[in-house]
Order: sequence, then C-alpha cells, then structure tokens
Amino acid sequence: MLIDFTTEPSRYRHWRVAFAGPVATLTLDVDPAGGLFPGTELKLNSYDLGVDIELADAVTRLRFEHPEVRVVVLRSGKENVFCAGANIGTLAKASHAHKVNFCKFTNETRLAIEDASEHSGQRYLAAISGTAAGGGYELAAACDWIMLIDDRRSAVSLPEVPLLGVLPGTGGLTRLTDKRRVRRDRADMFCATEEGARGRRAVEWGLVDELVPPSAWEERVAARAQALADTSDRPHDRPGLTLPPLDRTLTEGGITYRYVRVGFDQSGRRADITILAPTGDTSEQGVGFWPLVMARALDDAILHLRSNEPQLGTVVFRSEGDPAMVLAADALMVDHADDWFIREVRLLLKRVFKRIDVTSRSLFTLIEPGSCFTGSLAELVFAADRAFMFAGSRSGVNHEPAELSLSPLNFGAYLMGNGLTRLATRFWGAENSLVEARKRIGEPLTAEEAEELGLVTAAYDEVDWDEEVRLMLEERASFSPDALSGLEANLRFAGPETMETKIFGRLTAWQNWIFQRPGVAGDEGALKRYGSGLRAKFDPDRV
Repeated sequence: MLIDFTTEPSRYRHWRVAFAGPVATLTLDVDPAGGLFPGTELKLNSYDLGVDIELADAVTRLRFEHPEVRVVVLRSGKENVFCAGANIGTLAKASHAHKVNFCKFTNETRLAIEDASEHSGQRYLAAISGTAAGGGYELAAACDWIMLIDDRRSAVSLPEVPLLGVLPGTGGLTRLTDKRRVRRDRADMFCATEEGARGRRAVEWGLVDELVPPSAWEERVAARAQALADTSDRPHDRPGLTLPPLDRTLTEGGITYRYVRVGFDQSGRRADITILAPTGDTSEQGVGFWPLVMARALDDAILHLRSNEPQLGTVVFRSEGDPAMVLAADALMVDHADDWFIREVRLLLKRVFKRIDVTSRSLFTLIEPGSCFTGSLAELVFAADRAFMFAGSRSGVNHEPAELSLSPLNFGAYLMGNGLTRLATRFWGAENSLVEARKRIGEPLTAEEAEELGLVTAAYDEVDWDEEVRLMLEERASFSPDALSGLEANLRFAGPETMETKIFGRLTAWQNWIFQRPGVAGDEGALKRYGSGLRAKFDPDRV
C-alpha cells in the first residue's frame, strides 16, 4: 500500500482546527474507522501514522498560513480521554520497518512543534482533560505548557514498559529528564506504573505545569493561552499564504516535482535525487518562492522513500542549473531574515535537511559539471556520508567545470540536531578548517580547492570519475543494511549530545532492537497479547 504524506485541512479525518484571533485550537477527535490500514479501530483517540500525517500538515500550515496565530491549544474532542497514544492493534500488525518509521516521523512532528515554539513565536499549550497515555502524554510534553484538569480521573502516563514491553518511542523518556527535568527515580516510578500520575503528584513531580479545578477550566485555559500569546513576536497584520497541493507525478520509475526529480534504480537499490535551480525571478515570494517549493518537494520525496521504497538503500544527490540563481535566493533569505515569511522558509529548509540527516539511507552527493551545489544546496554536500566532485570538464558535455560555493546560510541557518552547523560538525575539533571555509563565502571553488579545504571527500577527473563512482555505489549496496544504519547513525552527529540526538540515537539503537525481540513481536509477546487477558512471555536473560 502506498503511503501518501500529503494532505490538507478539508481531507482531515482526525483533527479540527479553529481560530480566534491569536489563538488556534487543534482538537484531536480521531475517527475510529479512519485508520491507515484496513481492519484496525482507532479507539480512545489512539493514533496511527495517518493521524500524525494530518498533525504534521496542520503544524506546517499554521506557521505559513496563519502569521496572526501566536498560540496553539491542543485539546481532545472526546470525553474522558485526551489521547491513548499509538494504536496497539496497528503496531501489532505492522512490519518492523513501519514501526520504526512511524516512531521517527512522530518524533519529527513533535520536534516541529518545539521548533515552532522556539523559533517561530507560535507557542503550544496542552489542555489535558481525561487520560493522556503513552504517545498522548508525549504529545503534551512537546508543548510549552501542560494544563491538567483536577477531576480525579484525568491523568498522565507512560505505560509502555509495563504494558507493551517497549519504550516511550516518541522521545518520552528523554523529554522527562532533559526537557522537564523530572528526577530520575521519579521518572523510573512513573514509567513503571500503568496508571501514571494525576492531581497534585503530577504537578509536584514536574509532569505537568498547572492543575486546574473543573469549575475554572475553560477560563484558565483561555487566560494561559493569552499569556503565552503575549510572549510571541509573530505579526498580527500580515496575510498568510495558502500552501497549494504539491505539483507531483508518481510513476514506477520515480517521482517528478517542479524543482526535484527522483529516479528509482531497483537493480542497484538506489534512488537518484536531482535538485533543479530556479529559472525565474528569485525575488518572487509567496507560494512560488523557489526555496519553499523545492523544500516541500524534497521533504515529500524523502518521506516517500522511507515508507514506500525500503529496498532503495542508497540515495545519490545531484543538482542542475545556474549556481548564481541559488545564491540570489540565498542572498534574499539573508537580507530579509527578520521577515516572518523568510524566517519560516529558512526554518522549513532546516527541518527538511534534518529529516535527511536521520534517514536510514546511505547518502552520497555528486558534484558534476552543470551542478548548482551552492549556498543552501551545499547543505546536501555536507549532509552526505561522502561527497565527490568532478575535476575539470567532461568530454561531450556543454557545461563549465563543476563549482561549489558557500553562503552565509551555511554558517548558522541550518543547524543539525546536535546544535551545530553541518560544516562545524564536519570540522569538529578542527576549528581552523571552519575559519578557512568561512573566508571563502561567495567564491566559486574548483574541485581542487574544495578538496583542499576539506569540503568534499575526493575530487576525480574524467579518467577516474565513472569507475570510482561505480565502485563506491556497488560496494555500498553489497554491505549489510543493518550495519550501515548503525554506522551512519553513529557518524553523522559528531560533537555535543542534545535532547534531539538522544531521541534519535535511542530510537535507532534501543527501540529498533526492542521492537524485534520476541517479548514484544513474538506470538507470545506483549504487542500480540495486549488486550487478550494473557500475560506476555519475556525472555528473562538480560542482554
């Protein structure tokens, strides 16, 4: 079944959006019959990937289409339950790859909420009335402020360990300790208790921020929303723009967008992604602004490869077009960095590049004659596991020799999950190399110069290029995919640990492993026996 990550509000089955001045309300009201996979019932506001696809779309649209919105209130449309977390029936039936990709996408969506709070001035408030369990509480933990109604029924919990034999897979454990600073022993008790915490204990332990009596609930939610809105710098007098459907054509051989082409090489287990430079006026803002259109297409392409083409284990990035046009778009985004729209475009590009960073594919970038890897597009060079540059001209090709250029955006706009730029990560421990690269901003660098500066892995001339590239790709396809996922995840994030790198590192290693253990996925495992009345059978050996 093809999983489509595109949607828009008129197609939502699980979320409702309402607006009142600077306040938007996102109401989760899951259609039990609206599961992504046939035969699953999404009870108690539990969610599957389809619910999260709608949420991710809503978060992005709120940022671009509603500059006046300064605070988003997350609520439930069902009585006595905020959200029961990920749907267990769906997880029990899903493939291992789907489980892990589901957790990864959910993490990225939660991080997009936190990014909106920190960088877009769009705060998030969780108003919990009812039970918030597992992923439901994790959704609330992604917000700036959590309110819990004090009705003796409403509670928060992370019951995955006692009920399912897995971890709170959307960053729950890490947000407890690193974001909410819950004491380790209390976090241990909380995560080992099915019923979780309610009332005063939830506040005292730092699991929620505010406890509210039922009689004052609506009034206090409105007051807290206004207080959060008052901390925002979003404009109240600028019109938003409606994000149009993606201009996309899917075939058996690949996907074509306006500025992105994706080709599938099934025999080589490879996807070739080519980014096209703008050809018109790069000062055109709005829905046709090249960085926005390109970023949305690239994001969709990466998500499609993750879920629909699992055997294409290598991604090769190429580019075509005039580098000057890319630099012109970068210059506009530098000169107007304080404009709310330009800010949102830059933040979208940052999130797309970060999604590439944590995608379990081998990433290679080829800089060839006719390429336009400059400025923002150079991030795809530095995101790659290896990048190769063609030295000189290619016979029979009417293009100037390949060039690589840097712009100011490469030095701060697109931070990775470790809080560093890709260049700073590349040159971790070699500060002089970073300084030398910064001196060359705006210069078209030849293959020899880029190699000397350490910006590419190697430069090859026409004699060696085809053979070296062929050998590299064939060798990569011959390695263990599991070993490569581990290798790449370990090498891509040099430098400091952050909440974000911990979340994805633990998902890649621990949750990936746990999801395959018989105590979880076996016929007598927790996922299969959940709700049956039978206890799961666990292997008592510690590994």
